Amino acid sequence: MQLGNLFTNIPNQLPDELFEDIVKTSNIRVERILSDGHSTPEGEWYDQAENEWVSVLQGQGVLEYEDGQTITLDVGDYVNIPAHVKHRVKSTVSGATTIWLAIFY
Repeated sequence: MQLGNLFTNIPNQLPDELFEDIVKTSNIRVERILSDGHSTPEGEWYDQAENEWVSVLQGQGVLEYEDGQTITLDVGDYVNIPAHVKHRVKSTVSGATTIWLAIFY
């Protein structure tokens, strides 16, 4: 059994985004991501082999797609991103930790 809490063990300072695997098997990966004003570097895109379902549990994040579309995710919002759809984190709230929950399948 694995027991944890998504809202604990959050560092006071996040010089870089923090990616933590919560569950990882051959078929699924559940990841907690912590951001504080972070974004994907300009011109870089995530192009993943897996589908990604992602939700914001705390804070706010803005995703940008290669076609220029942007989506703002507030607390409780989620989006399912199909495999190989290029996307990036355009922005996250600065001065407050954004907690993302991502499921790769």
